[in-house]
This record gives sequence, C-alpha cells and structure tokens, in this order.
Amino acid sequence: MERNNLYPIFLKAKNLNFLIIGGGFVAEEKLTFLLKSSPDAKVTMVSPMFREGTIALAKKGCVTLIKDVYHKKYLDGRHIVVATTDIPEVNVQVWKDCRAEAKLVNVADNPPYCDFYMGGIVTKGNVKVAISTNGKSPTTAKRLRQFFEEVIPENIDDLVQNLNEYRKTIKGNFEEKVEQLNEFTKSLVEKK
Repeated sequence: MERNNLYPIFLKAKNLNFLIIGGGFVAEEKLTFLLKSSPDAKVTMVSPMFREGTIALAKKGCVTLIKDVYHKKYLDGRHIVVATTDIPEVNVQVWKDCRAEAKLVNVADNPPYCDFYMGGIVTKGNVKVAISTNGKSPTTAKRLRQFFEEVIPENIDDLVQNLNEYRKTIKGNFEEKVEQLNEFTKSLVEKK
C-alpha cells in the first residue's frame, strides 16, 4: 500500500515572502486560500495580466502585483514560490530556477515539480487542521475539509484557551505536565 511521506508543517507566513507566478484562475485560487489561512502573508504576484478578483484580493492583504512576464530576478528575497502559468515551459523554468537557488516551489497541478502541496485547511480559532492526499486528489481533500468543518465544534477555541490557562497552573516537570494534560483531555477522543 502506498503511503503519504509528506511532512506537515505550519508556516508563520508573515515571516516569509511568497511569490506567485501567474494571474489567472489558478493563481487567484492559490492567493485566496493563502490569505484565508494567513491574512498577514506577504505575497508578490507576477503576470502580464490579473483577474479583477485578484486585484480586489490584493487590496485586502499585503499583496504586490507586478505586470510583467516571469524573470529569474523576481526570485530575489522570496522563500516560497508557486508557478501557475498556462505555459508549461515557463513553469518548468521557474522550477529549475528555484532548484538552483534552494527555494521551495510548487508548480500547480504538476506533482513532479512540487516541493510541497497546498492541502485542505480547516480553521476554528486557534485550531487548524491541514489535510493532504499526497497530491493525488484535491477533491477528496476538499470533502474531508468540509467534514472536519462540520464535526469540529465552533467553541473548540474556548477549550484551547481554557487548557492553555490550566497548563500554566500545572506543577512538575515536563513529563508530569504532559501526563496530567493527557488525562484531562482524553475524553475528547474517546469513542462514544
């Protein structure tokens, strides 16, 4: 059986510089989900044209739009790059340039040219769940996202805040604190 070997991480997007190459529907979709999850993300987009929706989104976030074709110079100072153009040769060139400069890159809808995937995300206050299908089925990730949005209670953030306060009051070493928190929270995962 094939297994998902991806390593999930949660990035502090406001500390990173994102670059999206392209201005079409896929670029707008990537920007939408990035800003939905991390409204403080710093994003530059490069494309000869931008959709009206992209222009409106850019005004709401820390997004710079540059009307131009892709040049390697746009990689300067960027940490994470997403290529979404409808010209395969441009996307592959972006991938090659990113590999040469050790930058993380995602070529949309082209798994062999991806260092990472942008999966489904569910956010309820401080709780965030990321879903990956190993790049195989974005539709399944979407359905799982909808499922988790329904089953995770809206007041989950109250629990997180209360547990954080409780955690501060616990005495003992690290292992003892973990044991107490495990005991206190085990009812959250018990099967009914």
